[in-house]
Amino acid sequence: MADLIYPRSPRETMCGWMHLPRYIDKIRLHVAGKLHPDYQPNLGKGFDERWLKAAGLTHERFVEVVRGTITDGQVADWVLKHVKKSDADKRAHAEFMLDYPRAGDAEMKARLRMRKEQAGLAQRDDIKGFVDFIDADEKRI
Repeated sequence: MADLIYPRSPRETMCGWMHLPRYIDKIRLHVAGKLHPDYQPNLGKGFDERWLKAAGLTHERFVEVVRGTITDGQVADWVLKHVKKSDADKRAHAEFMLDYPRAGDAEMKARLRMRKEQAGLAQRDDIKGFVDFIDADEKRI
């Protein structure tokens, strides 16, 4: 697997859900055998798992949904029909992601510092959270 295909930014939205397009990309890449090994251990975990919890779904169920579709529009139709959450729930999910790690979470703050160092981004003071880190690491910002 020589070519690294980045999934969409975690900032991308679908059906009002931040991160959903990225998660779909990761599933599609995995099913096609093209998900880079760096992404495989956390598929269905981390922000994926956070979205699943907010949506009331399991990773296995959502993989089935994505596997049974060809387009994002089909996934969006399924989500709109089966995931009944309020706009407030969706905003709370986005706010959590954009403010992660929280100010008092020393362990996750340390993990973010470590990840920035490993990626050669330690000097980037504009990277305040993991969403920023992902976009910087995948060369979007």
